Amino acid sequence: MGLIIAIGLAYLLFAPVPINPGAWNPPVAPTLTGQYQQNTRLAPVEKLTLGDGHKPEDVALDADGKIYGGFEDGRIMVLQPDGTQPRVFANTGGRPLGLIFDRSGNLVVADAVKGLLSVNKTGEIKVLAEEADGVRFTSLNDLDIGADGTIYFTEASQRYPMSQFTEDLLEHQPNGRLLALSPQAQKPRTLLEDLYFANGVAVSPDQSFLLVAETGKYRIRRVWLKEPKMGQNDIFIENLPGFPDGISSNGRDKFWLALVTPRQALFDRILLPYPFLRKIVIRLPKFLQPAPQRYSFVIALDQNGRVIENLQNNSPDCYAEIANVVEHNNTLYFGSIAEDTIGRFALR
Repeated sequence: MGLIIAIGLAYLLFAPVPINPGAWNPPVAPTLTGQYQQNTRLAPVEKLTLGDGHKPEDVALDADGKIYGGFEDGRIMVLQPDGTQPRVFANTGGRPLGLIFDRSGNLVVADAVKGLLSVNKTGEIKVLAEEADGVRFTSLNDLDIGADGTIYFTEASQRYPMSQFTEDLLEHQPNGRLLALSPQAQKPRTLLEDLYFANGVAVSPDQSFLLVAETGKYRIRRVWLKEPKMGQNDIFIENLPGFPDGISSNGRDKFWLALVTPRQALFDRILLPYPFLRKIVIRLPKFLQPAPQRYSFVIALDQNGRVIENLQNNSPDCYAEIANVVEHNNTLYFGSIAEDTIGRFALR
């Protein structure tokens, strides 16, 4: 028995690991009080059945109000505007994550495996890009489209595929980037590098800036698209109370931000400051590693990064791990990395 224990300890302490973790001392997490006061506003979320698939991370609506979501097996499903009659719209053969329609009615997809795709109204798939600046994509994540047709999209990590997102978060290195593909260009260009798990993207209503979520840093960065600050970037909001995922503009006065799960003291205070502890964690079986909490958490930000809406629910049957939020006709639609359905919530 003693020998078995010794071998187990030696493995946990010294076995090779795939990650090269960096140390970070995050700011103390804000409490769920004040502007982040706990509430049950998301208790009435309706769950729309997509079929026999899992984890529809993003949601998009076409000009007719039909609802689209992408499963982890590559299928993109579509529902009627009333949330019924699910059917397969297309199958990318990869992992469709970010979804948004362009002005021509094509569904543009950030596929973590296949790259940047465009799917026409009949479900035919066209590859728009598989690399940028000579580097092939590893894990595309989310996207938005500017008024001029430029597609802005993120690569969560240039080191790990999306199937290993836990490794990237445990490594906590700036492996992500923000990219752009303009209508006139044949290839995308990198706008911003060294992001800590680059995630959601949203262009401001006036097209003067775009926002990109840095999940690993609990913050949203702003990249200026027009003079006098064109090309510069700064912090839009930081020290969020959860892991920021998808972000979208309602086209008028607010950005909706999904916090996929609240922050954990174990991660912030013990694991992030000490890389050697994260090496031990990565050696543990998956069921012993830190896992997201079942929680509904969505906030809205104004054009200056101030919190103006706070929607939560922590009940056991909540619509959990919301990964994206889209507003359409005074209704919010949610994608998730935990559910098999799309969430729908009527705004008052």
